[in-house]
Amino acid sequence: MIKNIKKNSFILLGVTLVVLYFVLKDDFSNIVQQLFKMNPFWILIALLCYVLFIIFKSLAFHITVKQEKQDASFKRSVIHNTIVQFFNGITPFSTGGQPMEVYMLKQQGIRYSKGINIILQVFIFYQSALVLYGLLAVGLNYYFNIFEKVPLLRRLILLGFLINVLVIVALLLIAFAKKLNHFFLKKGIRILHKMKLVKDEETTQTKWQERIDSFHECAMHLRKNKWLLFKGVLYQFISLSFFYIIPLFLTFAIKDYSSAMPLTPMTAIVSSAYVMIIGSFVPIPGASGGIEYGFLTFFGNFITGSALSAVLLIWRFITYYLGMIIGAILFSLDRGEVK
Repeated sequence: MIKNIKKNSFILLGVTLVVLYFVLKDDFSNIVQQLFKMNPFWILIALLCYVLFIIFKSLAFHITVKQEKQDASFKRSVIHNTIVQFFNGITPFSTGGQPMEVYMLKQQGIRYSKGINIILQVFIFYQSALVLYGLLAVGLNYYFNIFEKVPLLRRLILLGFLINVLVIVALLLIAFAKKLNHFFLKKGIRILHKMKLVKDEETTQTKWQERIDSFHECAMHLRKNKWLLFKGVLYQFISLSFFYIIPLFLTFAIKDYSSAMPLTPMTAIVSSAYVMIIGSFVPIPGASGGIEYGFLTFFGNFITGSALSAVLLIWRFITYYLGMIIGAILFSLDRGEVK
């Protein structure tokens, strides 16, 4: 694991330096001036929004953990979710967080099978909130024609939204069509075995059947506990709201900010939602490159020049690097000692 962390960290560092070069190369002095001119009050508000993003994300996790461990502390859930920011940040498509989450839950005395169930439930909460926000963003953009001048990006957004919807549909099929899942799983692994892509057919069958059974058990639990499902999705939705509104306050921080089309809470949230969907296509830790491109493209409708680049840099630091730095520090200190 440590070897992969180092490898991904070097990749991330390299990509970050390349992105910084292209962002700063044409207007370095003015961008730096804009950064020093930014109003610290609004930057603090943006930082508070990020803290609230973590808190509500932790609440969605905490109510799920308490189903298995009544004495689980909320402080531990916040630490858990902050550490996860580090592992998600250094792995492509944020795939490193879930295994670490299961491991950290095991440290709290929760068995691996139960830990996997908890992570699956939280994932369902998050994915549901993401689709709801996708619906909201696509609907608002369609109604108000916010980004009518970027047809290619609108197609990419629609594609990203459809992918998220398909993920939810796949989750529902896996959750509730148990016999059908086992049938397709058995046939699929058999085909992969004949193609020499799976070595041990029987072991692979058993392993994946256990995973499907675990997910099915998780879905049945949420089906019986609708209040837990509602609260989990609500907390994740509120968490995303705080995350998506951050660029608005950073734009306020630019003292000489002016635009023919001012940024509003609605346009900031829609733009942020679209930026994150664009980032989901980029198979690089932190979606570096894609995220910055999406941000410059969408928020470039409201703020331009060196001010836009300055907002991008401080936004990226707050929403990505800061969480990773704090998560890495907590991980190094934690080792089961931070309670």
